[in-house]
Amino acid sequence: MLSLLAGALFTTQTLAVNNGLARTPQMGWNNWNSLGCNVSQSLLLDTSKVLLDSGLKDVGYQYVVLDDCWSDGRDHDGYLRSDSRKFPDGMKWIAKQLHDMGFLYGMYSSAGEMTCARYAGSLDHEEKDAEIWASWDVDYLKYDNCYHMGRFGYPEVSFNRYNKMAKALNSTGRPILYSLCNWGEDYVHTWGMSISNSWRMSGDIYDHFNRPDTLCACDDPRDPYCIAPGSHCSVMNILNKVAVYADRGQPGGWNDLDMLEVGLGGMTDDEYKAHFSMWAAVKSPLLIGADLRKLNPKALTILNNPAVIAVNQDPIGRSAFRIFRDENVKKDRYGQGEIQIWSGSLWPHDQLVIFLNAADEDLEMKTSLNDIFVHEGTEGSAPQTKLEFDIYDLWADRMDDFTAEQILDGKHQYKKNWYNSTETPYKIGLQQGDARLLGKRVGSIGPQHDALRAKVPRHGVRMFRLRNLNESATRYSVIKDEL
Repeated sequence: MLSLLAGALFTTQTLAVNNGLARTPQMGWNNWNSLGCNVSQSLLLDTSKVLLDSGLKDVGYQYVVLDDCWSDGRDHDGYLRSDSRKFPDGMKWIAKQLHDMGFLYGMYSSAGEMTCARYAGSLDHEEKDAEIWASWDVDYLKYDNCYHMGRFGYPEVSFNRYNKMAKALNSTGRPILYSLCNWGEDYVHTWGMSISNSWRMSGDIYDHFNRPDTLCACDDPRDPYCIAPGSHCSVMNILNKVAVYADRGQPGGWNDLDMLEVGLGGMTDDEYKAHFSMWAAVKSPLLIGADLRKLNPKALTILNNPAVIAVNQDPIGRSAFRIFRDENVKKDRYGQGEIQIWSGSLWPHDQLVIFLNAADEDLEMKTSLNDIFVHEGTEGSAPQTKLEFDIYDLWADRMDDFTAEQILDGKHQYKKNWYNSTETPYKIGLQQGDARLLGKRVGSIGPQHDALRAKVPRHGVRMFRLRNLNESATRYSVIKDEL
């Protein structure tokens, strides 16, 4: 159940909500980015079948989330009712169909008078709305921020507005994953973890890698009270905002960088790989935003990469951190360009390293063990700098396009089950050294050859797992004493 940790909002130590859910970031699908209000019963069932038949459910995409535009107002008792034209068999029936296929069912509302599409909102109706969702066997709530009647502007005001729904969900007795969508307003990264399982930390994403847009005015992470978190936020805009508080996510509560744009068509393959890789590394929820009924093979081979998903679902549950940033590189036509290096701890004694090239040209990038483990000790003082690591490329064994096309066409169904996280959880697969989760070994790094180098394509990434097979390898404490 959702529970408020007493005094958590304004103390120096805050723990994530402990309702037993989202111990790793949630994965699934949401219709909004590709279909908006074009929702129906058949859409949910058809999409669930694609998730099942394509193998995406096997690698972890388990939530099917219905976004806005599903309701037909309230009945005479004040309870929300679904639109019977779009959902003729009702929400409880849909939930049963999804549950029978092994999925979990998500729904949407807004902490406002109306939803973003101007349907009935849940502000001041929290108890009745939570009650009806629980009666429909709903497992997930995305809770938006439109038409909030001016109840924002200070952290405590927004906290109280969203906490009312947290308490209402808790009172139903049904475990419902609570996903806040308040666009990063009012320092949600400082209080979201005390009442929810994830919190949006930015305005809405759109299908572009780095184009600045007036509608996404908040491009300075030093200004959390900027005028309009808005929409049309690029991948790089969101990533640069979360970098300064990426450590806020932990098991049970996660920074939500917004839905995945992979497969929508506005970015290149390298850009989509970078987008997916960075969302996985920062431990964002992974909610597919594409229309899966029209998914192309290349998109499938990004979304189903178990070596990258294993990073996102890592049992330690700690985000990667940005350890290097250089903006003195070739700029594109928008005046944008930079390179970054990210590093993070992985279970059991592994390390993640990502070269992110947002410059307007291919580049060779490099780093050292001293830099990779800088958070464990500066100037080479980290004990890990004395160890040897095998280097694994997490994209080297990406599924080929032909196999993906065969799967999407319904042929060679045996290929779909290339990794099944239900049968073998990611932690167990890593413990067993499953090559599908490790990627391809491409070299080693240690005190005598202390450099990791890679050619990184324009607007692309190279993503590596460093693996020390010595069980006594030094590992830092994963318990953070302060958020």
